Amino acid sequence: MHLPTAEELLRGMAFFREDLAEDIREYSSRLSGRVKKRKRTGLELLAISLDELAVEPSEDSVLAVEAALDLIEDTQGLPVDECRLRCRFYRAVFGDGQATALIAGEIAHLASGDLSPAGSRYLLWRSLGWAAQSRVLDWRRRAGLSVQRSAKWFEPEVRNYELHFKNVITSSTADKPEPQDSSPEDLAVATWEEESREHQTQPTDGVVVISGIGNEATADGKRVAKEFAKFKQRSLPLSGMPELTGVRSRLIAEFPHALPVVDDLLTGLSGRPNVHLGPAILLGAPGTGKTRFARRLTEELGAPYELISCGGLNDSAIGGTARRWSSGEPSLAIMVVRRHECAGPVVILDEIEKIGTSRHNGNVHDVLIGLFEPETSRRWHDPYIQAHCDLSHVSWLMTANSLEPIPAALRDRCRILRFPDPGVDQLPLFASRILERLYIEAGHDPRWATPLEEFELDALASVWTGGSIRRLERLVEGLRDARERARRLQ
Repeated sequence: MHLPTAEELLRGMAFFREDLAEDIREYSSRLSGRVKKRKRTGLELLAISLDELAVEPSEDSVLAVEAALDLIEDTQGLPVDECRLRCRFYRAVFGDGQATALIAGEIAHLASGDLSPAGSRYLLWRSLGWAAQSRVLDWRRRAGLSVQRSAKWFEPEVRNYELHFKNVITSSTADKPEPQDSSPEDLAVATWEEESREHQTQPTDGVVVISGIGNEATADGKRVAKEFAKFKQRSLPLSGMPELTGVRSRLIAEFPHALPVVDDLLTGLSGRPNVHLGPAILLGAPGTGKTRFARRLTEELGAPYELISCGGLNDSAIGGTARRWSSGEPSLAIMVVRRHECAGPVVILDEIEKIGTSRHNGNVHDVLIGLFEPETSRRWHDPYIQAHCDLSHVSWLMTANSLEPIPAALRDRCRILRFPDPGVDQLPLFASRILERLYIEAGHDPRWATPLEEFELDALASVWTGGSIRRLERLVEGLRDARERARRLQ
């Protein structure tokens, strides 16, 4: 409930009520009241801009306030510098790469004046994280991609960069003697070359998912401890980031209609050492290839995954059930981690809108909200293990035909990506691949799938004008059967 100062935001304090829009409204309303009390000539535009910002917390409204600040001649008694810095912070979270870079500099300035070694190191990692984020945002703008995101996406991405720099810096300086008799120039070159080599050869960082087993002395505790003996205090690997240019090319070749979705997801991975996707919902009409795309994306990224149909999920068992019951089992995420022996698998929840909404024995949505939040997932209490587990590296990718059945609290924690319908212009590509797959599934050599004739494509185009690939599959299957019948009559 505390409205943080600009410096407190730089140091990592959460927004007012942990919400960017609420913070903007509260700050602009308070400052507007102060400005109006001054009753000074030249402040009218600032007061109007602040009121508009309180009504519509947007990047354009923030820019209007900054422009109004530049026109003030008498700034005495007004927190102009604080307001300007805060506006810059807001614009950064809205996705402005230049503002993000400036905030990185402000955090670095704070680090240089922090008397606490631990505090200055934390601010250093934070500054580098913001700098890396500014580069990604700038690249997205130059590529013509959408960059505006909510704070719930901006903050976890920056924290991932912070953690990366922390790991790199601490691992490169640990157990190394201080250099002797080296000039600053020699030291800089040597350090750069050494870190470059280490970055190239260093294995993927691991994560301890299960630190301990609760109530291990009891009979049930001993049983669970034996079951998870190989995972307790064990560092599990994370999937290293592949070369994304090749991943993009292959996905676009297979899903040409989903180019915006491919770019959005892969841009979010740019610059990261390990594969991690923030919670995202692929929203589109039935049969457009959402599920297959989610599966192929994870395969191309080289991450282990689990595909879960949400039609049968109707209680909180996804978050684990107590070990005292005969049906006791760990949470879904823990089971996926155990099955693949990886700290960062991808869980694909297919048709998430079909999850039951009854609260008898708990609710799936409530569990997912906790698993999607970085803070709670980092210390997720599994009722079966009866201890905190680090599930913050698990990725959640979902498909949905409609958003209406999904609670707003869950939607707010997810990126909603509109999955386009395939168009009739992609008919030759899809039809040829479907035909080839049908022959393979029948146990035949795919070379039997001779290219479709022009009249066959015209026939398909007359009844399929885009949309469901599932419907196109049925049409191509009928076409193949007609081919086989004609071949037998010859």
